[in-house]
Amino acid sequence: MFSCVQMNTCAMVLLLCGAAVHSFRFDELIKYVDDHQEEYVQTLREWVAVESDSSDVTKRAELYRMMDMVGEKLRKMGGKVELVDIGEEQLPDGSSLALPKVVTAQFGSDVNKPTVCVYGHVDVQPAQKEDGWATEPYNLTEINGNLYGRGASDNKAPVLAWIHAVEAFKALDMDLPVNVKYLIEGMEETGSNGLDAMIKSQKSTFFSDVDYIIISDCGWLSKRPALTYGTRGNCYFFAEVEGPKQDLHSGVYGGTVIEPMTDLIGILDTLISPSGTILIPGIRDAVAPFSDEEWKMYQDIEFDVESYREKIGVEQLMYNNKVELLAHRWRHPTVSIHGINGAFSAPGTKTVIPAKVTGKFSIRQVPDMDPAVVEKQVTDHLHSVFAKRKSPNKLKVKMIIGAKPWLADIKHSLYEAGKAAVKRVFNVDADMIREGGTIPIARTFQDVTEKSIIMLPIGGFDDGLHSQNEKMSTKTWHYVLMCGLLY
Repeated sequence: MFSCVQMNTCAMVLLLCGAAVHSFRFDELIKYVDDHQEEYVQTLREWVAVESDSSDVTKRAELYRMMDMVGEKLRKMGGKVELVDIGEEQLPDGSSLALPKVVTAQFGSDVNKPTVCVYGHVDVQPAQKEDGWATEPYNLTEINGNLYGRGASDNKAPVLAWIHAVEAFKALDMDLPVNVKYLIEGMEETGSNGLDAMIKSQKSTFFSDVDYIIISDCGWLSKRPALTYGTRGNCYFFAEVEGPKQDLHSGVYGGTVIEPMTDLIGILDTLISPSGTILIPGIRDAVAPFSDEEWKMYQDIEFDVESYREKIGVEQLMYNNKVELLAHRWRHPTVSIHGINGAFSAPGTKTVIPAKVTGKFSIRQVPDMDPAVVEKQVTDHLHSVFAKRKSPNKLKVKMIIGAKPWLADIKHSLYEAGKAAVKRVFNVDADMIREGGTIPIARTFQDVTEKSIIMLPIGGFDDGLHSQNEKMSTKTWHYVLMCGLLY
């Protein structure tokens, strides 16, 4: 049933972060977890049933309710709980709406023990059955050992795994090997609005005694359990080209005006080559070199290139070698062009020359790239190539997002604890992996609190995060909880 492996992973991690292992009653904790599987599934079912879609303002009441449920769960366990007001967000129509409160909780305040802070979120991506779900997305459904539902893997089950790990200690009247704090938010899927300011404001209060921060908002790369030690950043750009004062008929005006769309396509084509080489001058100058040690670590990771290709559904990948593919997915920068606003995209035909078009693209950046430097490099490059076109149209370039990459020291004691927990529970060495995407909160924690951070994935490589039929394996969840009991 419920994957107590995940919860035991969490508790094992808690143990290894703290006191000596010789007095640890691990078998009792395992039995407790096994005996409460149905209860754990029911709690997850109740949480999944809440449509806590942070992107839909019409569902904001559900998001408020979700945060209240988290707070009440932690309060019933005996935690010192606060629901922190983080202000309002401004809506496009000029009105404002209260952001969901951030839940903080504390268990234990022994100055002789280290303090671990667990971060998670309980908001979700949009989901409707007609999107292609086999089940109702907000009705947790078990099929062949998998629990299907929106938020099952991202991030409600992982949050509950860490909560249940502490709950097991409390239920058995066992001392926690560490003091535990929780920080659970409800706006992660839309950019964690208000959270950066809250973290900064509580640096000398809530975070003052925190030694380690654990994030479980990521997944494994394969069937082998993993620990994540790095993410890429994200510099997101708008490139706007404006020409005539209004859209024009291509039959009447085509051939007489220099079209904004032609200019935009022309400059976007100078960002990256067909083989994937970034063409922006200087963009790779600050990229950290790929060491021999890193190459060896990538070589040892469990990853099947052909299965990856088939899962994506493409004829050919950019790289066929495992190390090269993983390196370009995780630790090399890349350019992706996402769309063009202002262009005709509806079904059918429309012979229009758009008066203004905006290209949207991003650069996933890696250590030691700086968003401010990337912004200047991209802006200078686009204005330079645009000037060579000698176009009368106007170009504006703006960086909308400048999220920094994050990288941890895998030789830190926190990662040694994670490795030991995975080894004890799964009887295999954890794959040490990075994420190609961006988790901005990790870098915020690192910069503001100056604490050590680990990402401990609680979710399979095939869980379908953000996709249809998102699920959590009961077996994976079970094992990771056992790791938590030892962490």
